[in-house]
Amino acid sequence: MLSYVFPLYPNREQREELELTLETCRIAYNSLLEELHKQQIPDRSAMQHKLVEMKKSNPGFGKVYSKTLQYECYRLFSNLSALRSLKKKGRKTGRLRFKGKEWFKTIVYNQSGFRLEKVTEKRSIIHLSRIGSISIKTHRAVEGSVKGLIIKRSCGRWYLILQTDARRKDIVHGSKEIGIDVGIESYLTDSNGIKVQNPKTLEKYRMDLASAQKELSRKRKGSANRAKAKRRMERLHRRVTNARNDFLHKTSARLVRGCRFIAVERLDIKGMMERPNYNARNIADASWNRFLQMLRYKAESAGCGVVEVDPANTTRMCSSCASLQEMPLYKRVYDCGACSMSMDRDCNSAINILKKAYAGPERAYAENMDTYSMKQEASGF
Repeated sequence: MLSYVFPLYPNREQREELELTLETCRIAYNSLLEELHKQQIPDRSAMQHKLVEMKKSNPGFGKVYSKTLQYECYRLFSNLSALRSLKKKGRKTGRLRFKGKEWFKTIVYNQSGFRLEKVTEKRSIIHLSRIGSISIKTHRAVEGSVKGLIIKRSCGRWYLILQTDARRKDIVHGSKEIGIDVGIESYLTDSNGIKVQNPKTLEKYRMDLASAQKELSRKRKGSANRAKAKRRMERLHRRVTNARNDFLHKTSARLVRGCRFIAVERLDIKGMMERPNYNARNIADASWNRFLQMLRYKAESAGCGVVEVDPANTTRMCSSCASLQEMPLYKRVYDCGACSMSMDRDCNSAINILKKAYAGPERAYAENMDTYSMKQEASGF
């Protein structure tokens, strides 16, 4: 699905209705979770019946659209399934936790209970069952049919996420085939020697965040001043997130528009952040995993191939003669003693990444991407 995010502009009464609906959904989720803890074997049908009983005993549940409450049962078992998958992968997981007021942020309308009405070119109204009609600013046209929506509260503001069946078609892949090596000083370096500088977004706001955190820690818990300081902190974090996502979106889209095949490393980012000799804060700020996720879904819609290769020896190997040598982090130029080749270490790694992709089965995948893309367009999926 292609999703659109728009800001909501509820009035005072509508904001109270949204708060009430959000709180009721949170109570429903926690009540279902409490019932789940009592069961020896999770029974979804029994949980759905329990939701009907709670609706009869609690009059406040009748003020919320029925399918919105039913979704909380789906959310609960979806979270349970995610925990089960993590356990199968060997990850340490605990039990599902009850949701506090600050940790429950979304209201879901799936399939029905809503209607989108366009008023002007950049203004629309969303009609929500049991809540009312709320004005939204549609800064871009909505394509396809709306299949569901999510209302999200973030930093004291409300947002509407429309989920449609439209496919992204505004990106067309280019003709280049490259390998890319991600890093800290240079965010990425491709096999042609082109570098993209790291914006280091968190570093730009580091002093402001430290000041806001210090101010928040001095406020008395439960006071109005603490709530104001917390909102300031949230706004700063939102600004950092928006700036980072803007850079990641533009960089990934530019790569897809210029390439038909991109090779990247299969990195263990979590393991890298746990190593004592790596800069965990800058790695987290770089958001490599988020970048690769954006790159993959944009490349898929454009018919561009993105493959991951084993990162073993991509830094230590000479891209000219394949000899190996140690490359500590402080050494920024690869000087090969066997063939006298001298090259920037990141560019050398990017070339090795591309060669690995050519040598493996991923090459056949790249050659079939154009055919796959054309079949998708013809079928309309």
